[in-house]
Amino acid sequence: MSLCVRPLTGGELVAALDRLADLRIRVFAAWPYLYDGDAAYEADYLREFAAAPDAVLVAAFDGADIVGAATAAPMIHQKAEFRDPFAARGLDVAKLFYFGESVLLPAYRGRGIGHGFFDHREAQARQSGANAACFAAVIRPGDHPARAADYVPLDAFWTKRGYAPVPGLVTKLGWKDHGDADESLKPMQYWLKQW
Repeated sequence: MSLCVRPLTGGELVAALDRLADLRIRVFAAWPYLYDGDAAYEADYLREFAAAPDAVLVAAFDGADIVGAATAAPMIHQKAEFRDPFAARGLDVAKLFYFGESVLLPAYRGRGIGHGFFDHREAQARQSGANAACFAAVIRPGDHPARAADYVPLDAFWTKRGYAPVPGLVTKLGWKDHGDADESLKPMQYWLKQW
């Protein structure tokens, strides 16, 4: 296998949007997100995210196949539900970079690709003048009936990368879980790294 992690730009990025949307749906269907995704919504979301000034979309390739992806963009260009918890605490969102999703097919985990995702996104954040980066992780109850028995949280990985959860810094985002009729709001814990 020839694995490669690199940013997508220009026409290559536009051409990959449908494959990236499919990848998000596949990976987020599993625990802890349990996301019942929609391809049209996903493609629109990725187009909007990628259009933000200074945004980056990093892809992991196995040959020509995209097996993972991660996004990042200045927080100032994110929706209010992402920005507001920081602004409410007096944190300067103009100097903050938001790391969106980081999705990777299970067969490719544990090979350093996650570090590649963070390396590229942090480099873009610094180049864009940010002095901190953050992301949000869903909070699910420990006794949730859909929790996978072999699930290993990513907290230790994130901590090694220098991120820490910010106590009380939580937002809520809505999506439909598999098996549910409607969307419901889920609490999302923010993690932050400053430099």
